[in-house]
Amino acid sequence: MDAALPLDKMSVEEKLRALERLWEDLVRTPAAVPSPAWHRDVLEAREKRLSVGRERSIPWEKAKEDIRSSKP
Repeated sequence: MDAALPLDKMSVEEKLRALERLWEDLVRTPAAVPSPAWHRDVLEAREKRLSVGRERSIPWEKAKEDIRSSKP
C-alpha cells in the first residue's frame, strides 16, 4: 500500500503528529519491526564497555574512605 501524504502542504506540527501516530502504531507489534544486525553489534559493544567499567568499580563508601585516607 502506498500511503501518500501531502508533505509539502503539511506544517511541521502536522508532520510531527503524523510521526507520533505512526510510531504509536508500530510499537503495538514490536516483533513485526525488524531490527538491523548493526543494532545488535552496537548493543553488544555497549554491554562490553559497561561490564569493563563494573569490574573496576568499588562501593561508594570504600571510594570515599580511599579519598579521605589519601589526603596529606
